[in-house]
Amino acid sequence: MTVNYSLEIKSERLTMMLEVDRQVSLAFYQRLQKVVTVLEMKVFGSRARGDATNESDLDVFIKVDRMDRSLRKKIIDLAWEVGFEYDRVISTFIVTEQQLKTGAVGASPLMAKIAQEGIKI
Repeated sequence: MTVNYSLEIKSERLTMMLEVDRQVSLAFYQRLQKVVTVLEMKVFGSRARGDATNESDLDVFIKVDRMDRSLRKKIIDLAWEVGFEYDRVISTFIVTEQQLKTGAVGASPLMAKIAQEGIKI
């Protein structure tokens, strides 16, 4: 006779990332540092909250010192490469310090969400 047990947690939201998500994030961060100065990096969204499914992407906020079209492409390509190695889709939200200070992005609901639930890498 086989007995299957399952634990369902409804009242508490797990706020710890899975270890594999932490490994993916660290690998991505280390490779990013070779391309650009990363001022801040946070994982947010379902993987940070602990309510991700197998199909969930890994949402990553990246604050960099500078940005241009070529650099953005390099960062996105790195996200794809690292994600492919770990079987994760990495979605990036890339901003500069200047954009946060002077642009509308700094006051956006998305930035409020990142501040609330983001896990610093």
